[in-house]
Amino acid sequence: MLVKDLAASLGASWEGDGSRDLKKVASLEEAGPADLSFVSHIRFHSQAEASDAGCLLVGDTYPNHSGQTLIRVSDPRAAVVVAIAHLHPPKSTKAGGVHPSAVVSPTAKLGPGVSIGPHVTIGDGSEIGEDSVIGPGCSVGDHVRIGARSVLHAGVTIYHDVAIGKGAILHSGCVIGADGFGFVLTADAYEKFPQVGRVELGDRVEIGANSCVDRAALGVTSIGEGTKLDNMVHIGHNCRIGKHVVIAAQTGLSGGVVVGDYAIIGGQVGVGDKARIESRAIVGSGAGILTSKIVRAGQPVWGTPARPLKDHLEQLAELSRLSKRKKKRE
Repeated sequence: MLVKDLAASLGASWEGDGSRDLKKVASLEEAGPADLSFVSHIRFHSQAEASDAGCLLVGDTYPNHSGQTLIRVSDPRAAVVVAIAHLHPPKSTKAGGVHPSAVVSPTAKLGPGVSIGPHVTIGDGSEIGEDSVIGPGCSVGDHVRIGARSVLHAGVTIYHDVAIGKGAILHSGCVIGADGFGFVLTADAYEKFPQVGRVELGDRVEIGANSCVDRAALGVTSIGEGTKLDNMVHIGHNCRIGKHVVIAAQTGLSGGVVVGDYAIIGGQVGVGDKARIESRAIVGSGAGILTSKIVRAGQPVWGTPARPLKDHLEQLAELSRLSKRKKKRE
């Protein structure tokens, strides 16, 4: 793609060689004359000036001392997302139609353009929206609804009575709708509390590899529009996660947790039963949120038990001072 054409698609101005043909996007360190790269912060300016990239996406403050080919945009990181879509169009995962080895219930409904891969099973009464792709080895239970243009990568398992919105992406090994961890101690043994609820995922939800979203005991476990889960995330029964939430890898939410819109939860976070993380709160990696605790809207918290970041840092500083005093006494 020519530099001037890419700039036009971004609604941006360019400098240098507008006829340079770009083949792919690469890092500043690895980019060559046919590559596009980007400069997201002033601290990378010197590295960018030394880069061999054929073209750079830069902000207005980037100095062009050496006559590099540039495209100037207000947000280079956001612009490179658009550029990647042009230079790295997604490879089609469609095999076309229904593979002969797939087992599709006669009562299931497949929309136009649906692709069903090898060894897939589709249960009774399920509906797959148009142009969706169900990858090899997926299992889709009874009465499941999957919205248009959704993608299930190989080996995804969807239990019965699950609703998935449009444009969802589910990566390999994730399990949606398994029973929640509900047991009642009666006499000297645990008895299973029947998990008869369901799961609902909104439009454009993306769930990483080997993540699990449990069905509700009663009612619904829900994940809102645009929310993204990393690999190996566990969402317990009856959780309610809002829109455009981001949850990093190896995080676990116990039953009944509520997460507000645009919250950010770091990796390896543990959240106790019925805790509430309000809108736009930030939970730092490795934090532990105790049962029924509340993280207030917009508040960054850290540590175990999780506390406001300012308090956490003050406590770390105090521990450091105590350690130094101890060493002096010794």
